[in-house]
Amino acid sequence: MTKVIHNIDSLLFREPAGAQPVGSQIHLTLLIEADASFHPVMHLRFDKESREQVLPMEPSKRATSSGPLFNAYKITLTPEEKGLYWYWFELIPGDYDPARRSLSDTHRPGYLPGATMIGRDSGTGQAVITNDPHAWQITVFDPSYEDPDWIRGGVFYHIFVDRFARSGRPVQMDGKDTRSDWGGMPYWQPTPQGEILNNDFFGGNLAGIRKKLPYLHDLGVTCLYLSPIFEAFSNHKYDTSDYMKVDPMFGDEKGFTRLCREAKKLGIRVICDGVFSHTGSDSRYFDIFDRYGDGACHHPDSPYRDWYYFEPDGWQCWWGIRTLPRINKENPSYQEFMAGKDGVIRHWLRAGASGWRLDVVDELPASFLEKLTAAAKEEKPDALMLGEVWEDASNKVAYEERKNYFEGDKLDSVMNYPLRRGIIDYVREGDAMALARPMSMILTNYPMRVVHALMNILGTHDTERIITALAGTRLGPNASRADKASICMDAVQWAVGLRRLKIAVVLQMTLPGVPCIYYGDEAGMEGYNDPFNRKCYPWGSENKDLQDWYRRVIRIRRDHAVYTDGGYRLLAARDGLFAFERSRKETASNPDAKAGGTSVTTAGKISRMVTAANCGQEQQTLPLLGAWRDLLSDFVFIDDVIVLPGQAMILTPEKKG
Repeated sequence: MTKVIHNIDSLLFREPAGAQPVGSQIHLTLLIEADASFHPVMHLRFDKESREQVLPMEPSKRATSSGPLFNAYKITLTPEEKGLYWYWFELIPGDYDPARRSLSDTHRPGYLPGATMIGRDSGTGQAVITNDPHAWQITVFDPSYEDPDWIRGGVFYHIFVDRFARSGRPVQMDGKDTRSDWGGMPYWQPTPQGEILNNDFFGGNLAGIRKKLPYLHDLGVTCLYLSPIFEAFSNHKYDTSDYMKVDPMFGDEKGFTRLCREAKKLGIRVICDGVFSHTGSDSRYFDIFDRYGDGACHHPDSPYRDWYYFEPDGWQCWWGIRTLPRINKENPSYQEFMAGKDGVIRHWLRAGASGWRLDVVDELPASFLEKLTAAAKEEKPDALMLGEVWEDASNKVAYEERKNYFEGDKLDSVMNYPLRRGIIDYVREGDAMALARPMSMILTNYPMRVVHALMNILGTHDTERIITALAGTRLGPNASRADKASICMDAVQWAVGLRRLKIAVVLQMTLPGVPCIYYGDEAGMEGYNDPFNRKCYPWGSENKDLQDWYRRVIRIRRDHAVYTDGGYRLLAARDGLFAFERSRKETASNPDAKAGGTSVTTAGKISRMVTAANCGQEQQTLPLLGAWRDLLSDFVFIDDVIVLPGQAMILTPEKKG
């Protein structure tokens, strides 16, 4: 079979690498085994059009490899519109005469007898000969878009408000169980009717968060991401009752503004959680109990009636949950309420927020999302707009719509779930490629402005705790809530979990993007998914060793500007060893340290940092030229870095003299 090579991880085959701004020249190269007689062409499809172009490739100089000789063919693209471009190759038989028959836009795979298709292997990303080619993707974006740079190099801290910290007397409200046993097991058993009420409250509030700002500052946090704070029945608040009011159990708007103001004095910003795809049934908008007198449920003339989807036997619900009626996001009245001059987005930015994390953002139509982001940027040009996306967000399709989040008018960045899965699989199983693959995908498909603002998570309110994911008993998809409530990690699992979590933290803090700590992960909290991942922060019972590790690694991160927007280069992904380099060209005005540094670099200097981890069973050697100091062990290596099993390192070039 003819051998072909198109490896987009190398600039030899795609230059420049990654997503590109409109108008950029992109040079693509295909290598074909020299003794093969073919005329290569490239198929190109712009995602927003149905037509497909077939473009001839030009021969270039002959190339060699460790094996047979190859002929090189090149083509240059200059995309003039933002969006996604897809390409693959076809080898046309040698007896094809382009003088007699030109390729046209109507050409399709298999049109010419004997043609050979070349596409992307869905597992490795390498070129393969196939009858059903997967295309390579090029993301093209608007270069004029200005994203907020204040989050770069920082650290998020995700707070589930009711369970983080409390201050003052707990609020008592009808239908809600205000508990006095801080740290107790959250209610997890359903009612006799099979409902999960989520109506137990431990008293966490905004004043409690404000009281803990010194702790968060000492930890190294620069941005708080709060779970929903708006009035709602449940403890999680994803069933909004009033978007314009802080829940009384958490405080009030003045308290929120005070939190934002006092946090900002410590260099900490606050972003809100926006839940705009559904409301609570017990809300002033839907009003299932007719408390307000003009809710959509009981009043056909309600100003909110067209916000919802009513049917003869009821209403459409979010994921079938009756207490969460689904919103019609296309409704002009609803869009104005959210994105208008005095809408929800602007209101809370004016109150002190620095941005939004948008819940289930794939459920928001692209046109609506554009309005939300435009409103935020008009109100605060440096407002941060992040979306909850669990997959490759660059080509996300939901509700029969390509979302195109990164064109330059919708999102600054997203939650990085692919990286979370990669880190867990690597650290727990030792499969270095499990982490290398999502990193390659991200660096290929995401614009760098998006990459440097990614929310790099290890755990969230929707996932099991990270230490449980790394070392706890693995439960099947049909595990009961009773199992999740009763199973805890034993002493052996704890020892393994702590060691693995330290490695995961090093990776999280040094890979491109912004690490996000889910409250209590740094204290060693364990637990399976909701509600067992939502226990109270264990004030006074933290794992101090783990807590100190977080502080130490965060300080290294914030002391080196390379982690702000530095490049990424994979050095090794083999036999349990995963290593990468971060590099950044400094200028005279850039300090060595993003925070806490005092020295000034020389213009043109390249700063370099290397992270190396070994999650395999054998000692590994990482070749590095010169002397390198591990900032975690203070050990200096010359040329060859020895990485032991279960070890992680953050290496910096050793200064001469």
